[in-house]
Amino acid sequence: MASEEASLRALESLMTEFFHNCTTNERKREIEELLNNFAQQIGAWRLCLYFLSSTRNDYVMMYSLTVFENLINKMWLGVPSQDKMEIRSCLPKLLLAHHKTLPYFIRNKLCKVIVDIGRQDWPMFYHDFFTNILQLIQSPVTTPLGLIMLKTTSEELACPREDLSVARKEELRKLLLDQVQTVLGLLTGILESIWDKHSVTAATPPPSPTSGESGDLLSSLLQSPSAAKLLNQPIPILDTESEYICSLALECLAHLFSWIPLSTSITPSLLTTIFHFARFGCDTRVRKMSSVNGSSQNSVLGQERGRLGVLAMSCINELMSKNCVPMEFEEYLLRMFQQTFYLLQKITKENNAHTVKSRLEELDESYIEKFTDFLRLFVSVHLRRIESYSQFPVVEFLALLFKYTFHQPTHEGYFSCLDIWTLFLDYLTSKIKSRLADKEAVLNRYEDALVLLLTEVLNRIQFRYNQAQLEELDDETLDDDQTEWQRYLRQSLEVVAKVMELLPTHAFSTLFPVLQDNLEVYLGLQQFVVTSGTGHRLNITAENDCRRLHCSLRDLSSLLQAVGRLAEYFIGDVFAARFNDALTVVERLVKVTLYGSQIKLYNIETAVPSVLKPDLIDVHAQSLAALQAYAHWLAQFYSEVHRQNPEQFISLVSTALEAITPLISSKVQEKLLLSACHLLVSLATTVRPVFLISIPAVQKVFNRITDTSAQRLPDKAQVLVCRALSNVLLLPWPNLPESEQQWAVRSTNHASLISALTREYRQLKSNAIVPQRKVQLEDTKVIIHQTLGVLEDIVESISGESTKSRQICYQSLQESVQVSLALFPAFIHQSDVTDEMLSFFLTLFQGLRVQMGVPFTEQIIQTFLNMFTREQLAESILHEGSTGCRVVEKFLKILQVVVQEPGQVFKPFLPSVISLCMEQVYPIIAERSSPDVKAELFELLFRVLHHNWRYFFKSNVLASVQRGVAEEQMENEAQFSAIMQAFGQSFLQPDIHLFKQNLFYLETLNTKQKLYHKKIFRTTMLFQFVNVLLQVLVHKSHDLLQEEIGIATYNMASVDFDGFYSAFLPEFLASCDGVDSNQKNVLGRNFKMDRDLPSFTQNVHRLVNDLRYYRLCNDSLPPGTVKL
Repeated sequence: MASEEASLRALESLMTEFFHNCTTNERKREIEELLNNFAQQIGAWRLCLYFLSSTRNDYVMMYSLTVFENLINKMWLGVPSQDKMEIRSCLPKLLLAHHKTLPYFIRNKLCKVIVDIGRQDWPMFYHDFFTNILQLIQSPVTTPLGLIMLKTTSEELACPREDLSVARKEELRKLLLDQVQTVLGLLTGILESIWDKHSVTAATPPPSPTSGESGDLLSSLLQSPSAAKLLNQPIPILDTESEYICSLALECLAHLFSWIPLSTSITPSLLTTIFHFARFGCDTRVRKMSSVNGSSQNSVLGQERGRLGVLAMSCINELMSKNCVPMEFEEYLLRMFQQTFYLLQKITKENNAHTVKSRLEELDESYIEKFTDFLRLFVSVHLRRIESYSQFPVVEFLALLFKYTFHQPTHEGYFSCLDIWTLFLDYLTSKIKSRLADKEAVLNRYEDALVLLLTEVLNRIQFRYNQAQLEELDDETLDDDQTEWQRYLRQSLEVVAKVMELLPTHAFSTLFPVLQDNLEVYLGLQQFVVTSGTGHRLNITAENDCRRLHCSLRDLSSLLQAVGRLAEYFIGDVFAARFNDALTVVERLVKVTLYGSQIKLYNIETAVPSVLKPDLIDVHAQSLAALQAYAHWLAQFYSEVHRQNPEQFISLVSTALEAITPLISSKVQEKLLLSACHLLVSLATTVRPVFLISIPAVQKVFNRITDTSAQRLPDKAQVLVCRALSNVLLLPWPNLPESEQQWAVRSTNHASLISALTREYRQLKSNAIVPQRKVQLEDTKVIIHQTLGVLEDIVESISGESTKSRQICYQSLQESVQVSLALFPAFIHQSDVTDEMLSFFLTLFQGLRVQMGVPFTEQIIQTFLNMFTREQLAESILHEGSTGCRVVEKFLKILQVVVQEPGQVFKPFLPSVISLCMEQVYPIIAERSSPDVKAELFELLFRVLHHNWRYFFKSNVLASVQRGVAEEQMENEAQFSAIMQAFGQSFLQPDIHLFKQNLFYLETLNTKQKLYHKKIFRTTMLFQFVNVLLQVLVHKSHDLLQEEIGIATYNMASVDFDGFYSAFLPEFLASCDGVDSNQKNVLGRNFKMDRDLPSFTQNVHRLVNDLRYYRLCNDSLPPGTVKL
């Protein structure tokens, strides 16, 4: 006894020392090792049992429980049965004796340890495990303890982790399902009795004039008056103990609902009870009382009661999230919706004392979140099911959802509600598309609701109506490439667009007048512009006027974005029907853009430059962007009128260009400059009017870009303008026959444009050596960077166009391409330059390889192959960091394009491409853990196989006719084997993305070319691959890909099931270490000889799970155990 006492004191002081902040890490490691060694001793648990009953030190108790946990989960098989019985009887006794006094985290850990024993031994050796829990719940003194045990059991046994065999997991799930009805009955009883016990004593408040809540809506939601009456009972006031018990019971229910199937064991009375508790969340009186009584005790109570509401909603949402609803449960579901919408009505109810918003602000934030989750689940999962019930008032539901949405106290809450509306609008759109016959009836039913929604969402994005809230939004910090304000606007405009799709005329007539109002203000600014000494000034100075102008300009900017977002609903089949509306919009936009450019609002002086100047620039940029959105409409307009009277069209385009050209200058702010450039590109690319080249404004831009003395535009803008000018000359004019395309003139013009753009670049060829002086080198790099950026973009933009356009483009570029090839060797050690050059060549190969012709293409590839020696590759990959790797990746991408080319042209390169991959690149990267270059290399190898299968497998047609079986002749076998070997090696590496990609490539080769069936694969590689895939599953290294690995294993095994079952599986099991022969036999027997995919993959996962389980068991046996 004394030694136990001494051990306890020693342990207590060790623990105190370990957690003391002066203890060094070195000493902590020593203590940790000592404690671990103690835990591994065979009889350590006895001492721990003594410690638990004799100490008050939390650290010591926690440590002792960890020893038990380790014993039960890792060593239980080796514990003598006498000891097990003792542990099974002592721990529950300990829990019963001390559960009231133990700290909650110790008590919960002790519960978990007992449940762990149940997970191993119930019902065979621990037959009263579950009955004990039920008894604890039924005895009032221990109800909370019983509920904690029940929840822990649900967590640990229903979805156990993987240290159990599959058979045991299935057995546990079945055992628990047998208990579900009893358990749910008990929980219902607890919640009902607490509710009833307290309802009786709750003082009934006198009926107030606002409490007659059985309005029309309610009676239509709740068929029976009795249900409405039930839900109108006042909420009882619970004592702390009852509250605690209810919260535990609701937590149990939420966890049970996460795994039990929907069935009649979830009774109506249970659902009604849960709803009673959900009312705790939406009862603001609870909080009122606590604040009136003033004591902190009461306010904590109020929060607790709010928490009951949150827990009850969690239970409801668990049920709601199940998509598979049995027939007999549908009625319950309907009842659930009715009861939840009663709650929704309650929390969106207005009366004299409260606005809806102030009521929502008083509720617990988590409750609102849960409620919004419920509404989302209702709309996304169940609306289609419920809408058909005549007794369910969908329109009234939308009215409540509307109130709930537009009174949300937080932005996040509002966003979540907009998501629900988006789901609803998507549902409606797809419903109408599938039932065109009664489209009108469906729309009429919802029209009012949709118009209301649209109006309110538009009001919400305007400072005029919603200034206070909008000013809180952050428009500086980027999160996922957008600011909070941009996200707010974008989500709102998506809703507007979806309503527009359903109700185009309504939406337009709602939006356009609002836009018009703000435009009037903007267009009226001209009268306030005065000329001052330094330029123009806006003569609006009063603070109030400036503030109003700021709001109006912000709103105009948002509304212009809205109008742009709706452009797609004016084209296609509806072009003629909605022509006048679209024309009105486009005319206004052209007028506004020209006005902005003429009076140069972007350069004007204002009273509050930090606010008004950005506003004016933004409106101008947005008006150009909105006009750009109508490019497809202009193109359709052009094709309709180009024959008869195109005057109106010509005037629109010419005016737009007059608005654009003054902005193409390096003095204009970049935001505005880029909007103008994008609009120019759209006019040149999408609309393509034949007269574009002859418009003075366009010629002006040509002159500016080709004039070397003019200041160059910023890179982005320069690239866009050059693309637009190139497209004006290269793209075929719509609506005209080939003979009228004037290719000869356009070709000459294009050549001179490119010649002017590349003048400096082409001069570099004469001295194709790297300049030694640093300043000179930097200048050369700038020329290369700027020129290749422009050329690459020009090629990319016409890569999908007609042959004629590509031909002219290549003719103009030919000299620059040759210069690039001549410069390449000189810059091979400057990876930043090589990177840009290879980007350019990659784009050329993707877009113009036919135009470049075979001899020149061969010359390019040969140059690259000569330059990328093993040393150069090693230098790029190993020493030049990410840029060097990018260079090699781009080179491999070029080769991917080459090996995909159909026909015989590039076939002679295959041997050198494969040898480059396997002998030069692969050895450098094979052993590196970094993923750089690997993905591109394996994609290239896949393309080599996929597009050049006959390089490896020649199928002899004659032989197949004679024998009836295609006899394969294998060629280049060594290369094929090396590639497969590389794929196999990649599955042994930790990179999950590479693993997924390569598994997909093998599966594709099997689907398309029957890879797994080829003799060489079947006889020498098949089972090596299956072995690797099974080992990966056993090691759990790529668990996210379990399903894909299972399917691939099946596809490989199914090539030779007989070989798999008779030879591979026994060999695989024989080679498994850590399991004895008896266990191997069981594993083999459990793998049924199924030949269908679902059963086979299930068998694979069972094998893997049980193999891991047996290894765990065997590791836990004490050394020297004799197994019979």
